[in-house]
Amino acid sequence: RVIRHLGRPRCLLIVRAPPPPPPSSFGEAIHSLQHSSHFIMSFLSSKAVRVLRVTSSRSSSSSPFRTTTIRHGTSKSFHIDTPDNTVDAKFDFTEENYKRVEMILAKYPSNYKQSGIIPLLDLAQRQSGGWLPVAAMQKVAQICGVAHARVYEVASFYTMFNRTKVGTYLLQLCGTTPCMICGAQEIKNVIRQELNIQHDGETTTPDGMFTLLEVECLGACANAPMLQANDDYYECLNVETTKQLLKAMKEGK
Repeated sequence: RVIRHLGRPRCLLIVRAPPPPPPSSFGEAIHSLQHSSHFIMSFLSSKAVRVLRVTSSRSSSSSPFRTTTIRHGTSKSFHIDTPDNTVDAKFDFTEENYKRVEMILAKYPSNYKQSGIIPLLDLAQRQSGGWLPVAAMQKVAQICGVAHARVYEVASFYTMFNRTKVGTYLLQLCGTTPCMICGAQEIKNVIRQELNIQHDGETTTPDGMFTLLEVECLGACANAPMLQANDDYYECLNVETTKQLLKAMKEGK
């Protein structure tokens, strides 16, 4: 059953595929799958669907809904070369971190090294100063014995990995409903004022000390509003405590 609702209630399309009889053998099961596939392909190439696609591509300026950018992380889902982040750059773990690499891989069977991709990426990000260059991903792929793409897809999926440079303090301010109701916007305004940030979106201060990013729920709704600074949570914030927190960070406390 396929139902499409386009903007105002003006188009409703319902298609029912006749249910095939239960197969009594493997051959009949294959034939049933082929029959279903043929029906779906015939439907997708039909005039009704072409009309539906044309209708759905029209301007939706009269729609009562609005769209907004969803903030899922600190970078785009694709890589953009910068002078300090190219596939030809070099990265290697320090001698101390290689000991940690061995400890991480020792937790998994030798034929499942890829299970260590996430903790190794986290280790590489910490060594790189809070962000994850492409060269570090390639090094992790080499250690785990997998294709580079296997590591790229992990690093681009989890928002904990920052694939572009961030400040010394990455401030992730929760903007979801409980924090918003409890004053997240006021906290955001205070941070922008204290750090002299003039525009929305991911922003790093000129001195490279702070990066401000509004994110979705961080799981501390009972103590809203809150923000995450690097690995630490700061909860039940107000204007005064936020100013004190930023001052302490500036002083390196």
